[in-house]
Amino acid sequence: MTTADSSANSSSAPARTLSASALRDRLARGRFLRAMAVLALVTIAASVAALAVGRFPIGAEKLFAALSPWDDAGRMIENVVWNVRAPRVVLALLAGAGLAMAGAAFQALFSNPLAAPDTLGVATGASFGAVLGILLSAGALLVQSLALVFGLAAVALVMLIARRRDGGTPILMIVLSGIVVGSFFTALVSLVKFVADPQDVLPAVTFWLMGSLTGASFSTLAAGFPMAALGAAVLLLLRWRLNAAALPEDEAKSLGIPVGRIRAAVILGATMLTASVVSMCGLIGWVGLLVPHAVRMAAGADNRRVLPASALAGALFMLLVDTAARTMTAGEVPVSILTALVGAPFFIHLLRRTGGLTG
Repeated sequence: MTTADSSANSSSAPARTLSASALRDRLARGRFLRAMAVLALVTIAASVAALAVGRFPIGAEKLFAALSPWDDAGRMIENVVWNVRAPRVVLALLAGAGLAMAGAAFQALFSNPLAAPDTLGVATGASFGAVLGILLSAGALLVQSLALVFGLAAVALVMLIARRRDGGTPILMIVLSGIVVGSFFTALVSLVKFVADPQDVLPAVTFWLMGSLTGASFSTLAAGFPMAALGAAVLLLLRWRLNAAALPEDEAKSLGIPVGRIRAAVILGATMLTASVVSMCGLIGWVGLLVPHAVRMAAGADNRRVLPASALAGALFMLLVDTAARTMTAGEVPVSILTALVGAPFFIHLLRRTGGLTG
C-alpha cells in the first residue's frame, strides 16, 4: 500500500465514524419522534374519553354531537361537556405537564433524581403564598403573584441553607434543606388555617390544600395560563443548555457557559410553572418526581428530549389520575391522594434502586 493510500484511508476513517454517529443520532431522533406521536395520540384519545365518562355518562354519538359545531346534542349535554368537563380536562393536562416539566428541570439542574417541586419546598412555599392570597380575598392575579414570590423564596432558602462555605452545594444538603424549608412553610400554612374564618375561609383552604380540579373553569384557566405558558417557554428554550448547566461549575465556566444566568432562568421558569399550577388546583405532589424519572428511564438523560417528553407524559398521567378520582367512587377523591398512592411506592423503589442519596 502506498503512502497516499494510507493517508487516504486514515482521513476517511473519521468520516466513517462521524457518519455512523450521525446515523445513530438520526435513528434515536426518529424513535423519539415516533414515541412522542404515539403518546400524543394516546393523550388525545384519553382526553376525549374523559369527556364522556363520569357520574353522568355520555355516549359516543352524543359526545361528538356536542363537540361538533354543526350538530345539536341538547343543552344539558353541551353544558356538561363544555362547562364542566372540558375545562377540567384542560386543567388536568396543564397541571400534569407543568409539574412534570418543573420536576424534570429541577432534577437536571441539581443532578438529583429525587429533586422535585414538592421535595425542594417550592410547592409548599407556593401553596403558602396562594393560601395567603385566599385569606386576603385577593384576585386570581394576586394569588398567583404571591405563589410565585413565596415559591422563589423557598428555592432561595434551600440554596442558602445548602451552600457550604467553599461555595459547593452537595446533593444531600439540597434535599435535607428542601425538607426543612417545606416543613417551615407547612407551619406557616397551618398558621393561616388557624387564623382563617372557620365558617367561610377555612373549609375552602382545607379542601384546596388537598389538591383538586373541582370547579375548574375557562376563567380559571385564562388567569393561570399566561404564567404557566411563560414558565414553560423559558424551560423549553433553555433545554438545549440544561445539559451544560448540570456540569460542575468550574468545567462549565471553562467552556464559556454562563451557568449562573442559566440556572437562575431555569429556577424562575420551573417556579413559575409550579406557582401557576398550585394557584389553580392546590397542592398536588409526586407528579414532578414520578414522571420525569420514568421518562429518563425510558428515553435517556438528554434534557432536549426529557423536557418535552415529561410534559406530554405528565399531562397524560394527571388526566388519568383525575379521571379516576372523579369516577371510581360516588364521591370525588382528591387528586393528591391518588398521586401519593402511586408516588410513594415508586419513591421507595427509587431509594432501594439507588441505595439511598449520596452527596
